Amino acid sequence: MSLAPQLIREARKRAGLTQAELARRVGTTQSVIARLERGATAPSLERVRALVEASGLKLRVGISPVEDEDWAAVARNLALTPEQRWDKAVASAQFVQVGRAAVRAARR
Repeated sequence: MSLAPQLIREARKRAGLTQAELARRVGTTQSVIARLERGATAPSLERVRALVEASGLKLRVGISPVEDEDWAAVARNLALTPEQRWDKAVASAQFVQVGRAAVRAARR
């Protein structure tokens, strides 16, 4: 599934534009924008970039290396026993609860 419809819709909504307003900015019609947002047509990357930029945002596309650390973490977790994984999950959940409580207290 293409990400283009979501990118176009998200950029337009963040800019607070209607489909008609975005269409005017790029010199097309509201129905074309609607078709793009529905995924009925598949725009080029340059077309998506132009629509995003017309919304006042910037589309950045890049390639980055796979993080070997992610796989190392998976390997470390797989080396644990089920009980150790459970204890780790409980400790993480408790950490999140304490953090949320601290945020709520700070808001008061």
